[in-house]
This record gives sequence, structure tokens and C-alpha cells, in this order.
Amino acid sequence: MNNLNKFEYLDLIIEEPYIIGQKVGFKDLTLLHNKWIKNIIGAYEDKDYTLLAHRGSYKTTCLTIGVALMILLELNKNIIILRKIDGDVKEVIRQIHKIMTSHLYLFLVRIIYGIDLVFTEVSAFNLNTNLTTSFKGTSQILGLGIKTSITGKHADIVITDDIVNLKDRISKPERELTKLSYMELQNIKNRGGRIINAGTPWHKEDCISIMPNIHVYDCYNTDLINRDNLEQIRRAMSPSLFAANYELKHIASEESLFDNPVFAKDIDLILGEIAHIDGSYGGSDSTAFTVLKQYENKFIVFGMRWDKYVDDCLNIISNYMKMYKIGTIYCEKNADKGYLAKELRNRGFISRDYQESMNKFIKISTYLRKNWGNITFLECTSSEYVNEILDYTENSPHDDSPDSLASILRQVTKGKWLY
Repeated sequence: MNNLNKFEYLDLIIEEPYIIGQKVGFKDLTLLHNKWIKNIIGAYEDKDYTLLAHRGSYKTTCLTIGVALMILLELNKNIIILRKIDGDVKEVIRQIHKIMTSHLYLFLVRIIYGIDLVFTEVSAFNLNTNLTTSFKGTSQILGLGIKTSITGKHADIVITDDIVNLKDRISKPERELTKLSYMELQNIKNRGGRIINAGTPWHKEDCISIMPNIHVYDCYNTDLINRDNLEQIRRAMSPSLFAANYELKHIASEESLFDNPVFAKDIDLILGEIAHIDGSYGGSDSTAFTVLKQYENKFIVFGMRWDKYVDDCLNIISNYMKMYKIGTIYCEKNADKGYLAKELRNRGFISRDYQESMNKFIKISTYLRKNWGNITFLECTSSEYVNEILDYTENSPHDDSPDSLASILRQVTKGKWLY
């Protein structure tokens, strides 16, 4: 490879960019990724392009390689990259910078342009180099969260990466906000420019439903996950989540009990009430934590879910207990013989345990189903918590969040635990 001339290197970048990716450290890239990177770099120069691929398929890796190579091929074009939140953008900018400071990339700049690459600006959101001769005054690479104000910004290439996520699945307002933000991108795309999208669908009405020129690669046609690993993944999540994340399709369960959750922002609505823990002590169970306050026949709920043993969650649960000024926290003692309630009391909280004897499906389908229309979740409730409720059926492998919420609803509506 070191014996190629300038034009042969340019041909390599254009025709086999995945080799560049492999050489800078991404050893698992295949000919499929070569196709993706070529499409990102410019196979669809006259129109926008959308890449939909399953989780763990190296979509973002291909994007970062593509962006770095675009800088080599089109020196004066500026690129804006948008992700769901600012923190996600930082990761992408960091990876692009790492590629551009690799020995191979620096070598390519020297061979093709006869100069040493110098970064004139490096920050968590911006990258500029001495390769540009443009007087636009804009960054060569700028990263933004999708909800950031983009007024006055312009770009030749606009890239969105995973701007649709779990929040869009559980929240219609989130879906609509993401769509509005996405449609605004047409106003920042320069004439002759294009928008490149990469992501995974989460809901039939999410932002991906309005993206153009979609190319779909599900878990069965990429050959990136072997069948044994795929079955392990399938068993670890709900059918609807597996379908969305790996099969890139949406399935509606006729057995589903819950949909269209309602959200509110005001944290003060929930201060001073009761809580419940559904603790994990091993196996595939998670730990679910629920805070609830009742206003006549309405309920305000805050919930969190962690794929951890309950002991590993107690510090953060203690912080939430103090933050929301919780009075009493309840937990069942079937699995731990009262250990959790005692541990909470040792931490200074009022805790009560109980022996659960009610069938879980009957409890959830009775108390949670009956009151679903009267429940409002705080927006800071974790997406994983709400999603587990939306996915719940009688045969669900995971039910800790709906069980916790149903248990605390039974307490406030009946005034006692049913033994």
C-alpha cells in the first residue's frame, strides 16, 4: 500500500474506503461497509440518502470514516452532524478526530496535497484544518444535538445519526418534536447539498417514516451477527424491541395492554409521596423503582429501571428518595426474607415489606390496566421503565416495571397490601 501514487490513493479512497477504515483500527469492516461508506461519501450526490441498519452494524463507524474521507476529497465543503443529544455528538466528533490524527490519514494528506495536516480548531463540537481554503467562516465539521437551535447555520452536507431512539418509541410528543427538527434541516442545507441519515426505526410514526431514499439492512441480510448470538439477543428483549432494533420492522401485539403514555414536566407534582422497589436478586430480572402521588383519581408517576442487582442500585435510589422527599417505601419480602426493607431502614428511610401472593398478571391487568388512563409520567422517568410497561403481555420475559407500578397502585387504591 505504501508504494501507491497520489492518484492510486485517491482511487482507493473512492472505491475501497473500508480498507482505510481497517487500517486505522476498525478491523471488522466488510465489503458491505465499503458500500455504505461509498454511499455516504457521494454515491447519491444528487439526492439525500438514508441508511437503516440493525444495532451493532457499525453504522456510526462508517459515518465517521466517511466524514473524515469527505474532508480529503472535498476540501471546502462543510459538514454538520446531528445526533439526539449533545453528549452523543461529542463521541462522534472525538472518533472523527481520532481517525484524522491517525498515521495513515496524516500520510494520505501529505501524499495527496503535499502538506502536513494542521488542526486550526479542535473542540468537543468543532473540527477545522488547514486543508480548507474557503472564506465562508463556517466549521469544516460541526456537531449539534438535534434539538439545538440551527437558525443561521448552513452546510453542504447535513448528517443525522440515530436521532430517533427509545424516547421516540414511547412518546408521541418526542416523535413530533424530532420530526419538526428534522424538517428544519432543509433550511440549513446549501443549494446542491444533501442530507445523509443513519439510524434504526423505533415506531411506525417516528421521524424515519419521513426520511427519503431508504436503504434497509436487517440482522438477517448483513451476516454480521451469527444465529446463536442473534437468538441470545432475541431472548434478552421483548419481541417488539427485537423487531424494531434488529429486524427493522414494527409489530403490534394484540396482547398488549398499554399504549400512548402521557408525560408531564413538573417534578414538584410528585414530592412527598410513597415509593416501591421491585428488586433483582439474580437471573434476568431487573430492579424497578416507582414513585407515585395521587390527586383524586389521577396519578403522577416517576420510574426507573436498571439491569442490576438491587444492592447495586441502593445508592441512586437513596438519592431519589431524598430528592422527592418520599415518605414510605414498600418492597415485597418473598425473595429476600425482609433484607431489603431492613437495609432501607438502616439508611434512614421508612420502609415496609409484605408477602406477595397475588398472581402477577392478574395484578398488572387489574390495577395498572384499570388506572392506565389516569396515569401521567414525569418526563424524567427512564425510557426503559416506560418501554417495559408498553411491551408487557402475559408472556413477557421482563415485567419488573409494570409489576412495581401495579403494586403501588394497588396500595393507594385499596389502602392495604393484598396477601
